[in-house]
Amino acid sequence: MLLRLALAFLVVAIIAALFGFTNIAAAAVGIARTLFFIFLILFILVLLAGLIFRV
Repeated sequence: MLLRLALAFLVVAIIAALFGFTNIAAAAVGIARTLFFIFLILFILVLLAGLIFRV
């Protein structure tokens, strides 16, 4: 879910950059980057939890 949101904001940023809306593009890139790092941290935490609490 978060990865899809990050990709959606990335697409919005690219489209906005093509049309010259630099403020919108910068905001969308910032949101996409934030969502991507949240997704990455959650993925690593779940991966580590799976390795630690393996039955």
